Amino acid sequence: MHVRQGLYALGVACGLLGLGCQKQEPPTVPMDVPAVPPPSNTVPREGPAATAPVVHQVLDVKEAGPKATAAAVPDAGRPTAQVDAAPDAAWTTAAVQKPRGEPPSVTLRSVRTGTHADYDRTVFEFDGPRLPGYHLGYVKTPVQRCGSGDDVTPPGQAALEVRFTLARAHDDQGQATVAQRTLKPALPSVLELERLCDFEGEVTWVLGTTRRAPFRVLELTNPTRLVLDVQH
Repeated sequence: MHVRQGLYALGVACGLLGLGCQKQEPPTVPMDVPAVPPPSNTVPREGPAATAPVVHQVLDVKEAGPKATAAAVPDAGRPTAQVDAAPDAAWTTAAVQKPRGEPPSVTLRSVRTGTHADYDRTVFEFDGPRLPGYHLGYVKTPVQRCGSGDDVTPPGQAALEVRFTLARAHDDQGQATVAQRTLKPALPSVLELERLCDFEGEVTWVLGTTRRAPFRVLELTNPTRLVLDVQH
């Protein structure tokens, strides 16, 4: 009898000792918390910084007047962007142009691309408060580099040429302001961009696209940009 009582007391003591040594686990973080969606009607920054804050809201071209303004979100400290629709800023496969011949040449500072739900976007950013004249349209291939006359055949089934006048892509010392002569974003519609010309007030780029897709042109200010959207 005494032996049984001793064994029972020993078991109780061991149980209490085990509870005293047991560690409390920290509360776990649930893994199924849904991600916070981005603000509605916004697009991500073009180019490599695709995960950075959004640049601006998408302008509904159909509702845009000559000076339509869209509310904007911060663009890396830049002022609120005003969005102007070009006179024929609708989806088209025909040539779009706006001639301007006022000197001096406007300097191209950057070219960047990005993809969105239904279209690919290419942005040409310039110094100063105004854009140069421009002409955009599909052209036959091969196209030629100015100066050398060398043939260039962009990838894809179509070539969309973007020509600026009066413009330049170099500084007063002759150094290129856009280092890359060729960009290969390999987007759903825009496969490649190549600079064909930077000579005597003309800057020309050609986009190799997967097909002769409709495109639209927008003018943005603060900073000065020409936006080219190509449908998927």
